[in-house]
Amino acid sequence: MFADLVRQHGSSYLPLAFGRMSAVFSRREPATTSTGAMRSRGCSSRCLGIAVAVVFVATGCGGMRGNENAEGVQLYQQGNYQGAANAFQQALVKQPGNPDSFYNLGATYHQQAKLFNRPADMQLAEQYYHLCLSRNPDHTACHRALAVLLVEEGRSPEAVASLESWAAARPTDPEPRLELARLCYENGDTLGAENHLIDAISVAPSDPRPLVALGSLREQTGQTGQALANYSRALKLDAQQPVVAAKVASLSAPPPPGGGVSMASVPAASAPVQ
Repeated sequence: MFADLVRQHGSSYLPLAFGRMSAVFSRREPATTSTGAMRSRGCSSRCLGIAVAVVFVATGCGGMRGNENAEGVQLYQQGNYQGAANAFQQALVKQPGNPDSFYNLGATYHQQAKLFNRPADMQLAEQYYHLCLSRNPDHTACHRALAVLLVEEGRSPEAVASLESWAAARPTDPEPRLELARLCYENGDTLGAENHLIDAISVAPSDPRPLVALGSLREQTGQTGQALANYSRALKLDAQQPVVAAKVASLSAPPPPGGGVSMASVPAASAPVQ
């Protein structure tokens, strides 16, 4: 649930693969203070033993570009990576320098590199990711994909530094902080994830996503009172969240009779029989 909760509603990205993180943030796919300050809050390079999350931009401004990007996504899903790359290249011909097309190319070569053990494709993927970010410094999916690539290359400190640099350049944007939280959570660093979510809330108090993600994290770690407070606050900001409303109702319900011990917790040998 955690992974999905940090994504923006109505995203045009198509998620193709997630690691275990998707079970917590249930979205993408998928922005703080100075670099030193971020490191002091947690999520050092050890936070980044993560699974790749490949996402694609299938739509956008310009009908021809959108069509060819959509065609490329379909080819990718069919396993025709070369065909997908060709389609994305054609989108670039019609819209030179478009960051979404650069991102799609990077994601395609990234996948090829992983599946077929092609180091040259990994280098191409990194180049395309940088081209995307040079044209759109706030391309969230590209920041995430680049961080994943760097981790896979054994360059975790660079991955952290990349996201922290983005965060430092966007002191009022929650997205870099959400991505740092995502990476920390993916590697089991719940304290680091919690700290980055608190940072995200501090810079974007009217955004329900970090509140819901923090509530989910705290619920998992047994901090049910704080989780309820986070969920409730998020629901006040956006009442159209049925999953969050259910969480609030569940956590607000009184415990069952008998001090909270339910029948499920009674040892099998002691359970009544008929």
